[in-house]
Amino acid sequence: MTLDERKLAVNELKVGMYVCRLDRPWEGTPFLLQGVMIESEDDIRTFDGLCAYVFVDVERGLAPVGPALQLLDAAPPKPAAPLKPRWRAYGNDEISALQGAATYPEQIEFEQELPQAREAHAQAAAFAERVLDDVREGRAVAVEEVRSAVEPMVRSLVRNADAFLWLDALRARGAYEYRHALSCSALAAAFGRHVGLPQELLIDMASGALLLDVGKLRLDPDLLGSSAAYDDDARRRMRAHVEQGLAIVDAGGAVPEHVRDMIRTHHEWIDGGGYPRRLEGDAIPLLGRVAAVVDAYDAMTSERPHQPAAAQHIALQSLYRGRGSQFAAEIVEQFMQCMSVYPIGALVELSSGEVAIVTAQNAARRLQPRVMVLTDPDKQVLSQFHSLDLMVRANSDDPVRIASALAPGAYGLDPVDLFL
Repeated sequence: MTLDERKLAVNELKVGMYVCRLDRPWEGTPFLLQGVMIESEDDIRTFDGLCAYVFVDVERGLAPVGPALQLLDAAPPKPAAPLKPRWRAYGNDEISALQGAATYPEQIEFEQELPQAREAHAQAAAFAERVLDDVREGRAVAVEEVRSAVEPMVRSLVRNADAFLWLDALRARGAYEYRHALSCSALAAAFGRHVGLPQELLIDMASGALLLDVGKLRLDPDLLGSSAAYDDDARRRMRAHVEQGLAIVDAGGAVPEHVRDMIRTHHEWIDGGGYPRRLEGDAIPLLGRVAAVVDAYDAMTSERPHQPAAAQHIALQSLYRGRGSQFAAEIVEQFMQCMSVYPIGALVELSSGEVAIVTAQNAARRLQPRVMVLTDPDKQVLSQFHSLDLMVRANSDDPVRIASALAPGAYGLDPVDLFL
């Protein structure tokens, strides 16, 4: 116990206290961060259902006074009980009003977050694969598990978004459906973080995005794997995946309408040219507009049977050209800010002639991210890669900048092979 911590019975907690430790692991609780300011009696009731005692930080919140403090060294901790998902219904207007309500400064440095991000990524990837395999085999989706499964990922993204996105960019290749589900989930949460939506809503967005294309797993595998252009019949069958996905989700348990909206409308276009209902403009819910951008961006930057992966900057340019027609302009503009000029995982050529990969953003200087240098100026792969902060290097006697963005596989470089 540090000098600024006091052990306290849960029934003596007060609004304004800062809970820094529990008598049980934080994992499996509804709290996203390891440290909670008590803001309401509901918070206290939640702790009462989880713990016998907690530790409060008296420098960051109210301190217990007098005999109210109970030291319960002999009190056995309560066993961790499985929690029911805390879905909450958000209206479209409410979600719009919540933008900017939360702020998420980086809480942990990139290198510090990597181990936790790696664990969260592995858990989320394994869960996504299991869920999609269940659907493929005709089993129901336990939607109450989806929200709990994506929470560690969202917690990692909240602490440092770059670390999780870096690991996702370097994920070993596998079936497109698995990769697309997890990447869309992470991108949706990262976007929500960027525009300042509350953490509980970030989890909902990550949950809905994970299931965007779940309906495709009930389609003919030959249709999914075809590299030929779709005729009218094939296009009709492919578009049925939206309704199939909704049916799968609804059969797995009740989810709020704003989560269903993401699945239901992620292929609707602002100009009314999308499907399945040809909605247009504000008739498309906000999270559906977000899902459309996230889904299209990840699809364009992924290898698919009918199309090679595009460079991240090319995909962003495509989104920008489609603003106001296919995509909501304000969502595209915010997404481009979220991903930055050179997104995590992008290959770039430096003014020195070296080739590097973007590992982390510098929020104050979007054109000067942190990179990992992969080659020498002659494009020969280095025996040992090294990190370079272009914002720091810009102010040195030997400044280096990004000269150009590169296509995937430029100079025969495959970051997945180099790092895994």
